[in-house]
Amino acid sequence: MHRPLRQALRTAAAALVATVTVAASATLGATPASAAPAGLPGMDVSGYQGNVNWSAAWSNGARFAYVKATEGTGYTNPYFAQQYNGSYNVGMIRGSYHFALPDRSSGATQANYFVDHGGGWSRDGKTLPGALDIEYNPYGSTCYGLSQSSMRSWIASFVNQYYSRTGRWATIYTTTDWWSTCTGNTSQFSANNPLWIARYSSSVGTLPAGWGTYSFWQWSSSGVFPGDQNVWNGTLDRLRVLACNGTC
Repeated sequence: MHRPLRQALRTAAAALVATVTVAASATLGATPASAAPAGLPGMDVSGYQGNVNWSAAWSNGARFAYVKATEGTGYTNPYFAQQYNGSYNVGMIRGSYHFALPDRSSGATQANYFVDHGGGWSRDGKTLPGALDIEYNPYGSTCYGLSQSSMRSWIASFVNQYYSRTGRWATIYTTTDWWSTCTGNTSQFSANNPLWIARYSSSVGTLPAGWGTYSFWQWSSSGVFPGDQNVWNGTLDRLRVLACNGTC
């Protein structure tokens, strides 16, 4: 979901592009699904998309959206208000996400930055719990220089602080390959944190340990909606239950 990285790859040298392509094939799946998987259609966007035509996305069937709010403790999406409020105003259930940089500061510090810059939650029936985007490092080593145990501790620090601030457990966005490589395929977060899996293929594939099913599946980086293409693994009524943390 790191759009500046994708833009950089377009202009990189051919050898570098080939290397990245091989890595992407192994992690997200070599071939995007030719049609949307079963589930409720939705999308995710970042500053890369700029001002989004939310009415058109709604007309094309999108019923939820995740919007990038922050990255590390030094970046906020300049289009956040247009995207977050615009999706809400057309009727979508929307949430915000934080792109983690675990080598820059603690999980709790980044959770606070996220909540303070758009990552909060309210029981209005249209706001999803915030999401932690924890994946390949676009700026350096795959696991941000952290050991598997240190990465598990970092994630725990983030989700626990987010829960303390909002009363909700954050959704976790990742790939099975990254999760296995950088956390040791831990199952410690599966009981509380909904899974948002990224895999660009016709099947969702093997999930990270502990999660018997996914909540969201990002199945393609392009399609009928702006940004990435997603499905919620259920009905609109069940998505409202997640948004409300029960009924509201």
